Amino acid sequence: MGEAAALRVEGVARRYVQGESTLEVFRDVSLSVKRGELVALIGQSGAGKSSLLHMAGLLESPSEGEIWIDGLSASALPDSERTRLRRDRIGFVYQAHHLLPEFSAVENVMMPQLIAGRSKRDAEKEAKRILELLGLEKRLTHRPTQLSGGEQQRVAIARALANHPSLLLADEPTGNLDPRTASGVFDALVTLVHAEGLAALVATHNAELAGKMDRSLLLHEGRLVDSPNPPSV
Repeated sequence: MGEAAALRVEGVARRYVQGESTLEVFRDVSLSVKRGELVALIGQSGAGKSSLLHMAGLLESPSEGEIWIDGLSASALPDSERTRLRRDRIGFVYQAHHLLPEFSAVENVMMPQLIAGRSKRDAEKEAKRILELLGLEKRLTHRPTQLSGGEQQRVAIARALANHPSLLLADEPTGNLDPRTASGVFDALVTLVHAEGLAALVATHNAELAGKMDRSLLLHEGRLVDSPNPPSV
């Protein structure tokens, strides 16, 4: 057998119960993402892209179905193991960078490594390596307020990858950036994901960015379908 997919989602549904009514966001969603692969998740606002990413990242539990991370069934794990799996094997990038303003770029990227138990020396070395791969070698000691929007988001990407996750989940990672900056940040993300051998699932409204990924999945009317030519959404 080959290597297990970094992410496998099987028969997942999301329903919200409000009084006597039930709102079904999506149902019977299945997908897999292997290492070295970038997959775009596209769809209208409200289609459930963020909910699906949260489930893939073990931040939410599906109403039904199962999530596997590196071949491990998430529902079979106790909460402490789910937390450890999320910390060690999953990286998150959001539309807002959520950097700690009182710390430099290097320190922001060191933080998750220190929490995971890495030494300060090793954490600093790894933080510098990833930031340099993202073109920030001259901005290592700058605080977030001293960085441009694109630079801040690159730091956020570096922070998400600091603990060498198997899987990167990104929710509109360039949504707050102008088109030119967004394209540059995304190109850097693509290069880094391929270089590090990660699996990446990226929710985006940007059809141009989706077209740069290996394939696209469209979440539409509660179903997930392949979308080889991403429509403008």
